[in-house]
Amino acid sequence: MIHDQVTNLNKTMIKIINPLFFLCLITSIIGNKVDGMHSALDEDYERHLNLINKARVTSIQTKSGNIVDCVDINKQPAFDHPLLKNQTLQIKSSIKISPTKSIYGLEKVRCPKGTVPIQRITKDDLIRGKSLFNEISQLTDNGVVTHSAHVYLQYKFSPYYGVTGIGSVYNPKVVNGQSSAGHVFVSGDGMNKIYAGWHVSPKLYNDDKTHLYILWTPDNFKSGCYNLLCSGFIQTDETYHIGAPIAKTSTYGGEMVEMPISIYKDEHDNWVVRLVDRDIGHFPKAIFSNFNTAHQVAWGGSTSTPAGVASPPMGSGDRPNDDFIYGAYFREVGFRAINGVYNGPPDDFADTYDDGPGCYGVAYYGDQKGEVGYSLMFGGPGGANCNR
Repeated sequence: MIHDQVTNLNKTMIKIINPLFFLCLITSIIGNKVDGMHSALDEDYERHLNLINKARVTSIQTKSGNIVDCVDINKQPAFDHPLLKNQTLQIKSSIKISPTKSIYGLEKVRCPKGTVPIQRITKDDLIRGKSLFNEISQLTDNGVVTHSAHVYLQYKFSPYYGVTGIGSVYNPKVVNGQSSAGHVFVSGDGMNKIYAGWHVSPKLYNDDKTHLYILWTPDNFKSGCYNLLCSGFIQTDETYHIGAPIAKTSTYGGEMVEMPISIYKDEHDNWVVRLVDRDIGHFPKAIFSNFNTAHQVAWGGSTSTPAGVASPPMGSGDRPNDDFIYGAYFREVGFRAINGVYNGPPDDFADTYDDGPGCYGVAYYGDQKGEVGYSLMFGGPGGANCNR
């Protein structure tokens, strides 16, 4: 009888153990697959890092704590792009834009002649940058809410050959996972887009500072990147570096800090980014398709936030109020015509876009004469009910 009980007990244990063994086996297989995927992803990031972080002539540790490598101008990461293998470097442009006397606090470095400053990239930088870019591309169901407020020039008056403006720079308060930006942009056929300006993005930089940034795509955000996290943008200036922190920003009701910025097509059909008083680099025509001219140019701002979290402030945190001391603005705005001249946008050229009227606003003022010229304001406090 005892023998029968033991036999029955063993059978029961076998019944229990078999499912457990099967579950452990499946868990082990899945775990190995996940580990393999992580390993492959890590290898991809390492390969990407090796391409981006080029051999340096010298390195500079900035006051902000970043490491900037001075890289041979002819061996910078941009030339790893498959469409730029035979690209001829074009450093000087014959197009002239008058310098301004704006106040700005952009971090500078001084690289030796023949080299350009490129901020050293880590694997964490790549991971954060890819995640942030995917929020725009909507390649993943990330539950991120974005809003924008812009003045744009209408398609029917295109083509356009550039955009320019002097914008106030702020440091809106955001939490991790959020971002807030002020920028200009040019767009081609709806696929090709280039942004340049300032933003606060803890997810990208792991801090709450205001940074100079660029963003580009040749295919409506299926590819492209922020800053220099992929090959494409050719740096030519030895002083300013993309992603640099802007130490001094505007004070609400006080001193205004401005940044003159332009994106324009040069005589080589490249799209040049001009900052303050110099061209800092360009996007070669070869990396775009059908981007000979822009069908739209714009000035304004944007925000992003995780779903369920109130949207952050944009600009100064105040809505347009006709007073540049209290609101974010662009002044002396213009679009570049085929003859290379920048023109202020007539009222009938300009329109506004604001997809979060419960939180933000945008207003175009036309020509206000004097130092203000053609101007606009954008921004707002953010909040939880932006779409109302």
